[in-house]
Amino acid sequence: MREQGYLCDVVERWIPGANIRKDCWGFADLICLRGKEIVAVQTTSGSNVSARVKKIAEHENVGIVREAGIKIIVHGWAKRANGRWELREVDCS
Repeated sequence: MREQGYLCDVVERWIPGANIRKDCWGFADLICLRGKEIVAVQTTSGSNVSARVKKIAEHENVGIVREAGIKIIVHGWAKRANGRWELREVDCS
């Protein structure tokens, strides 16, 4: 996202004591800004993309985030046989 000109920040938090990670709005790991565009990004492994898309679609907050005009995407990362990382991006807006 930074290579595409976005200003990005991690919005996932670690909750000590409970030993859990909490995503912004229940599904965003990153918030990215560019011009008037706001993008919420859920990052995961390549094999987990479908589960994350389903999680977002069923989340109670997704309607409010979409109404606000915030784009929602899932980034799935997988390491290929050649050692290079490959990104699969799914738009959930």
